[in-house]
Amino acid sequence: MTVTLAFVCVQNAGRSQMATAFAEREVAARGLGEEIEIVTGGTDPAERVHAEVVAAMREIDIDLGDRAPREVTFEEVQRADYVITMGCSADDVCPAGWAGESRDWDLDDPDGRDPEAVAEIRDEIEERVRSLVDELDPSGQ
Repeated sequence: MTVTLAFVCVQNAGRSQMATAFAEREVAARGLGEEIEIVTGGTDPAERVHAEVVAAMREIDIDLGDRAPREVTFEEVQRADYVITMGCSADDVCPAGWAGESRDWDLDDPDGRDPEAVAEIRDEIEERVRSLVDELDPSGQ
């Protein structure tokens, strides 16, 4: 059975993009591509990933330069086992009949922040994603 993770934010231009990249890396490193599906999107997507986020991720050899924010669909959220929001309420993305688990990570928005602050947010997201994948990893690795 595949577990679907949805990383959702309003603009899908910062925190959710970082979380998605970290989750993709963790899933690939652990060989969990058949067990964990990752989707990301925003409720009101920006035109591009925030430049300060691209720069912060580039510092740790993850390139987000070719990624584009996208709108998360009702169907994606409805079929997700976990919807992870980044500090914005999940109320507008979780329909009343949805049975998945919603978690809000309550992270600061990196948009317009200095490089040090963005790096701190990035590092917190990386740790949270690692912990989440640890929780979902059937092998316990």
